[in-house]
Amino acid sequence: MNDSAPIYDDKAHVRGNLDLGGAEWIRSDEGAEDEEEHVEIAFVEHTDGVTYTAMRNSAHPDGPVLVFTPAEWEAFILGVKDGEFDEPW
Repeated sequence: MNDSAPIYDDKAHVRGNLDLGGAEWIRSDEGAEDEEEHVEIAFVEHTDGVTYTAMRNSAHPDGPVLVFTPAEWEAFILGVKDGEFDEPW
């Protein structure tokens, strides 16, 4: 018996098919030196008409890229603003 929740993959059609070749990567320059690693994001439109948010590490531009749906990105931003990811003191 499997007690885990069902998995809904709303990016299955995007995974491996999102063209990042023309992505314009942006990063915050707040409080960091140019030589340091940065989180970079790009807003990339897919052939399904949805604009996805891609995220990568600037030190590894050819490395893994996280992809967020608009709803996932909004939830992430709201969590950041709410302090959900702050380190405990």
